[in-house]
Amino acid sequence: MTDEPQIHAPAPTGPPSSGRGLFISLAAIALVLAVAGGFTVATRQSELRGLTKETEAQSVPTVAVIHPIAEAAQDDLVLPGTLQANVDAPIYARTSGYLLKWYRDIGSRVRQGELLAEIDTPEVDQEMAQAQATRDQIAANTLLAKSSADRWLALRATDAVSQQEVDERKSAYAQLQASLAAADANVKRLEQLESFKHIYAPFAGVITHRNVDVGTLVNAGNGGSQQQLFHLAQTDPIRVYVTVEEINAAAVRAGLRAYLELSQYPGERFDGQIVRTAESIDPATRTLLTEVDVPNAQGRLLPGGYAQVHLQVKAQTIRLQVPVNALLFRAEGLRAVVVDASQHVHLRALTIGRDYGTALEVLQGLSADDWIVLNPADSLEDGERVRVQHAEIPGDLPPDAGTGSAGRGGSPPGPPPPARVKK
Repeated sequence: MTDEPQIHAPAPTGPPSSGRGLFISLAAIALVLAVAGGFTVATRQSELRGLTKETEAQSVPTVAVIHPIAEAAQDDLVLPGTLQANVDAPIYARTSGYLLKWYRDIGSRVRQGELLAEIDTPEVDQEMAQAQATRDQIAANTLLAKSSADRWLALRATDAVSQQEVDERKSAYAQLQASLAAADANVKRLEQLESFKHIYAPFAGVITHRNVDVGTLVNAGNGGSQQQLFHLAQTDPIRVYVTVEEINAAAVRAGLRAYLELSQYPGERFDGQIVRTAESIDPATRTLLTEVDVPNAQGRLLPGGYAQVHLQVKAQTIRLQVPVNALLFRAEGLRAVVVDASQHVHLRALTIGRDYGTALEVLQGLSADDWIVLNPADSLEDGERVRVQHAEIPGDLPPDAGTGSAGRGGSPPGPPPPARVKK
């Protein structure tokens, strides 16, 4: 028996698991790409949320805040005032003519009744001569009328003339008497005008203006500043008018002591006293007009000068100051921007007192515990939300500026403040 040949299948040319490995590799790559894509999307969403938060945060303005400045307590009430002459009068001519001569110039101290100038009045002189001649003529006619009336009255006693004729003579005499009185009055009027050729000082004082020179045409009466001959001021005593706030008005009365301080006399005091008040509060300013008189025998105090007036009464108001860069100048008036505890701003109307240059005194509208915004933007609106920073105290303000009175919190409203900023 012969053996039949056996047929064998050919051996495989590659490993049987190579297709499965390729699939796994592709799946791994796809998984890596999916993870990378998810991470990228998540990162971009996180950046978008961060950008949104940052944009929202930047849309809220950041402001620097301080407290109003509490002024130091003092016993005197200090107010600004302008020096004025006790008596101040312009001097005009009462007759017309040309200035013949003047005797006193500016700065001259004159006595009451002293001659200041002379006026040449040729027209008045001619009117005076004519009036005197008319008066003499009427006086002569009056004498004749009186003599005639007396004769006719004697003839009436003998019944030589009628009563009608006597009455006519008496009436003519009476008319001439009236005309003589009118002529006398006209002569006296012109005599007065003649006397006005001499300009005399109405009171003792100092000449502050001389507005005419020799040859100037002068018209009678108050024709305005161009017709003013001299200006005379009485400077002893000097007087100062001040306006006292309503809250202190009750403490101000006549007889209280006062004194002046002037920058040209550092360290000196000029003592005086309150002589009168208006006894009425001005409804427009809510102040009391007060007059202080100060002796000025040496003439060191000049009318028109500025002085700090110290009224020796105990000030009853709590005075606050704010720097000028903490104010908004709006059409409706002066405003300060105040931040509340929820970090929202409110615009407050202010009543201003004295001006210190870099700061203003606030009479109404703020309290010592308010936080006010420095350098507020014009775009700030009432109720707007802000972020706050505690500002450094400006170098030209008192050391207690911005810190408020004792016992007040030193932190701005809302969350703890960021780093302090210099303004």
